[in-house]
Amino acid sequence: MKLDLAEDMIVVICAFDDIPEHLFCISGVYEDCVGGYSLTGPLAGEYGEPEFDLILKVYED
Repeated sequence: MKLDLAEDMIVVICAFDDIPEHLFCISGVYEDCVGGYSLTGPLAGEYGEPEFDLILKVYED
């Protein structure tokens, strides 16, 4: 699935390791991942660079 990702988009990151599914705000789109901050879950407020395959979908209110 190819998503059209851009800065300030909120996406849903799938669960991995001991981290549950959570919301993530994109601050940059790179060649193999996105950079930004987790909005929910145990990583809330933390910067990360999840790879594209961890993105389930674009979040819609």
